[in-house]
Amino acid sequence: MITKIAHLGIAVRSIATARLVYEGALGLVCEGEEVVASQQVRTALFTVGDTHIELLEPTSPESPIAKFLDTKGEGIHHIAYATDNIDAQLQAAREQGLRLIHETPIIGAGGKRVAFLHPKSTSGVLTEFCEEENHRA
Repeated sequence: MITKIAHLGIAVRSIATARLVYEGALGLVCEGEEVVASQQVRTALFTVGDTHIELLEPTSPESPIAKFLDTKGEGIHHIAYATDNIDAQLQAAREQGLRLIHETPIIGAGGKRVAFLHPKSTSGVLTEFCEEENHRA
């Protein structure tokens, strides 16, 4: 089911400003930026070993990331777990009584199928499941 930590999502007010830290001070290489219109967010992806760092910048004041920044400021937004079967992973979470934000997967950055679990049911951590497009049956 869960195969690894896919990425850590970090909310930032400006990807351009945050890239100065990630590329300059940390020496990481940005693999690209993408706008995910359905989530009203721009992302920038960095690889560290087998895990990614995903910077998240709101593209609208109504974006969930904009709301997060308004209440909590910049910082870790979510942890994403790669799964080889997101539908089964959601079913298992549902059976355990966890609160699902998405009952069915949506398309996220990179064309991955993703779904989130509410932090109130996961010890305060917004949790994402993500499945590569090539895992679909």
